[in-house]
Amino acid sequence: MLSTLKATARLMPSHCLLSKLLGPTLSFSSAFAAAAAAAAAPITSPYTLRRPSPTPSRLPLWALRRPGSVSRCAFPLPASSRGLSSGGGMGDHAVSYLSQKDAAEIDEILMGPLGFSVDQLMELAGLSVATSIAEVYKLSEYNRVLAICGPGNNGGDGLVAARHLHHFGYKPFVCYPKRTSKPLYTGLVTQLESLSIPFLSVEDLPQNLSDDFDLIVDAMFGFSFHGQPRPPFDVLIQRLASLSGIDNGFKRKLAIVSVDVPSGWHVEEGDINGEGIKPDMLVSLTAPKLCAKKFIGPHHFLGGRFVPPSIVNKYGLNLPPYPGTSMCVRIGKPPSVDISSLRENYISPELLEDQVMADPVDQFHKWFDEAVAAGLQEPNAMALSTSGRDGKSSSRMVLLKGADKQGFVWYTNYGSRKARELSENPHASLLFYWNSLHRQVRVEGTVQKVSDEESERYFHSRPRGSQLGAVASKQSTVLAGRHVLSQAFKDLEERYSDGSLIPKPEYWGGYRLTPTVFEFWQGQPSRLHDRLQYSLREVDGKQVWHIERLSP
Repeated sequence: MLSTLKATARLMPSHCLLSKLLGPTLSFSSAFAAAAAAAAAPITSPYTLRRPSPTPSRLPLWALRRPGSVSRCAFPLPASSRGLSSGGGMGDHAVSYLSQKDAAEIDEILMGPLGFSVDQLMELAGLSVATSIAEVYKLSEYNRVLAICGPGNNGGDGLVAARHLHHFGYKPFVCYPKRTSKPLYTGLVTQLESLSIPFLSVEDLPQNLSDDFDLIVDAMFGFSFHGQPRPPFDVLIQRLASLSGIDNGFKRKLAIVSVDVPSGWHVEEGDINGEGIKPDMLVSLTAPKLCAKKFIGPHHFLGGRFVPPSIVNKYGLNLPPYPGTSMCVRIGKPPSVDISSLRENYISPELLEDQVMADPVDQFHKWFDEAVAAGLQEPNAMALSTSGRDGKSSSRMVLLKGADKQGFVWYTNYGSRKARELSENPHASLLFYWNSLHRQVRVEGTVQKVSDEESERYFHSRPRGSQLGAVASKQSTVLAGRHVLSQAFKDLEERYSDGSLIPKPEYWGGYRLTPTVFEFWQGQPSRLHDRLQYSLREVDGKQVWHIERLSP
């Protein structure tokens, strides 16, 4: 892990590090919609989600924009040099591997002329470990975490990771046999104690670690360690090494995560005798050490987005781009899985007939508001399914831009395939899927174009780039290449560079689906899901909604 590498502390273990700011997800979502829930004033445009009764203020659906793409931190990728070798999977580029000597030099530069402090780097390292764990190991399945921490900076990273895991909702325990009296480490211990995180002695550990823990963080020794581990770490390493047996689904009851270097491994040659720890996850820091070439587990993450160009150029580092705002990135080949074994046992409140609203549009608004409040990304994304006169169906994702008692509205190119099919068969279905809430909403009905005035209003509410894109794209037609579309967009940018009004093209506008059937689906354990269907029935000459339960 990271060393102080100051004149008075050159014997301390050292390592390189990183961080990754990411929320547990399931690995798939981040939030933008919470801002919509806190919008300042009720909207009365025809695109607003409306209810007959007063509702919390919200943005209109057409204001729910995709966030602009975040530029990635892509470092220059010169040829490897100075004891570095390349290999491993990284898309189009090969990731660099650091020798022990170069890793120590980089640490010294970071904490010398580049101005980083050891506690700052340790904080970044521990956070990166915690967020990598949260990305792979679900809180519901790997709640009990044991962090085994060594006496140096690798152990400090483990202490920091335990703190972050506690705040992420995990239940961490810490085994820290050889404490140091240095203020940095005593401060970390105080922080954990203030959170009531238990400290366990080696003697306190259960004989079978799998009985009490779901995941172990190996933070005993980093890349600066030399020689053979001494007691009690030799015994602890042996105990972790005995926990072998990763199955073909890359899952076992007790997972092991090693920080930067699996403890007991040779920093450059790896697990020399083949009897060392076999971690499920390795979180490499700054750049993988040479021993990482011998890592065969399913999850290899890299951190160190803070690395400046001067170090990248000096050491010829090939580093992958980090996605979005994340400071950790998966490297190497993702684990292969048996698709048939992928399953989720949903735990949700029951959806009962006497608890839902009489009108399905009101019930939709209730669930939609809850999806927004949950911070789901693009809660207005829906699958639109259409079919032409030939009966062949097609589906695609579009964005809902309005919903009221008259119907559900979206916008598109009138020359697209979906538009062509709707002209031949004006019946369609919509599907909303809110994974984190274990919910689906299915809507069926007839489709008509919205008025030109309505399309015009919405078109000019869009960002200018989206307006130009709608003009430039002849949706669903064949393109000779991306360059054709880019050039058309560039030409339009120049034409309207004076800020003048961009005319809505005649071939672009909205559709409204008038519902005839709704189905609200709530996932439940053992696949006994709740399915409530609303369908229109005629009673005393009036159309009313009838609710019935469907078998899952």
